[in-house]
Amino acid sequence: MIHWHQYEPVLLTDLYEITMAASYFREGKGGEATFSLYIRDCPSVRGYFVAAGLESFLNVLENFRFSPEAIDYLRSLGRFSEDFLEFLRRLRFSGTVRALPEGTIFFPYEPIIEITAPIIEGQLLESLLMNIFHIEILIASKASRCVEVAKGRGLVDFSLRRTHGVDAAVKVARSSYLVGFLGTSNLMAGKLYDIPVFGTMAHSFVMSFEHEMDAFMAYAKTFPETTVLLLDTYDTIRAAHKAVEVARWLKERGIKLKGVRLDSGDLVELSHQVKDILRSHGFDDVAIMASGSLDEYRLHELLASGAYIDVVGIGTKMGVSADAPYLDLAYKLVEYEGKPVLKLSPGKRSLVSPKQVFRYYDKNGLMDYDVLTTSWDSSERGEPLLIEVVRGGRIVRDLGGLKVARRYFQEQYSRLPEDLKELEPTRSYNVVIGRPLLELEERTAQAKRSQS
Repeated sequence: MIHWHQYEPVLLTDLYEITMAASYFREGKGGEATFSLYIRDCPSVRGYFVAAGLESFLNVLENFRFSPEAIDYLRSLGRFSEDFLEFLRRLRFSGTVRALPEGTIFFPYEPIIEITAPIIEGQLLESLLMNIFHIEILIASKASRCVEVAKGRGLVDFSLRRTHGVDAAVKVARSSYLVGFLGTSNLMAGKLYDIPVFGTMAHSFVMSFEHEMDAFMAYAKTFPETTVLLLDTYDTIRAAHKAVEVARWLKERGIKLKGVRLDSGDLVELSHQVKDILRSHGFDDVAIMASGSLDEYRLHELLASGAYIDVVGIGTKMGVSADAPYLDLAYKLVEYEGKPVLKLSPGKRSLVSPKQVFRYYDKNGLMDYDVLTTSWDSSERGEPLLIEVVRGGRIVRDLGGLKVARRYFQEQYSRLPEDLKELEPTRSYNVVIGRPLLELEERTAQAKRSQS
């Protein structure tokens, strides 16, 4: 049986990261390198991305080392020399990290994070770093679209049971909370990240009682202050009338029925009928919660059709980002020993040099355009987005945690143009390549072509 404590971050990597490191070591290649992580292209249904994953990565980076067990495993593969294994045993990250703060709105080709360190250190981080940032950016960007469509209605993460693995489940809860969800049903995520947790009941609970009303009353007696009744196990309308009886019972005790949940059927029609029943008996303030294969598209349809929904449980389709399930994320070497390097492969050309992104705003305070340029370009007067978070292997900036990132995202999102928030944006945000970067890029490309 495999236990969580047996997972070691240094081994959450691809074999070729270790074999390259071994060859670098044998050849004495220990020069300083800069690697840049970015998204090459934007799915047609995304107008922006949300930076997420930095805190998770830094937590791993602090303990990035090869344990005796990890060394023993690598030794068992029969591929690596003892002096290289001893080098790995003593290895600690000693470099610099510059990154977008979590919650930052960003666009294709803009660096999410840049690692500057001895090349072996930077190389060994690649697979793990990409895995961490991929899931959190993917979900934060998807979840923020759900928040936009909800127009102030509360959203709760219900995705735990169908996300792609246990780690993904807690990262989905974190990323969705970062962009404005009320909380999650996932208790582990609640504990790890101090996220509010929510829960109602399952159909199995209702079915375990001989009568539906018995189930409703049992739950109300156990959790009178937080009762939300699931109405669609048998007959939603009859269940709504039973919910009125429970609401009366609670009211006699000075407590309000918190809500009812609809999980299947014609949610537009059922929400109207249930609302009418509650309203006609004086319980108009009981919240109606909807769930069941919902995401921003389905929620938009329901609300546009006039559904009465106060709170939404968003599960599978958000938890796996069903409409855009992956990002074209790349981690590329952009400088080695002070010299710019680049990849010239068709469709996968990289941009040289450590970089900075400068953001400019229009007269209304909305994002107007970004300039992507070299990190040393002093001609730009926009807002620099990349900040230094690690120097000499040590964290040098307190990021403030998830709640600070959540507030920062809200500020960022308020400055994003409305047309980029649409479900199917009709334009791309303008990212301009700065002249110093363009000129350096062209000189480097010409030099590489002449050498090949």
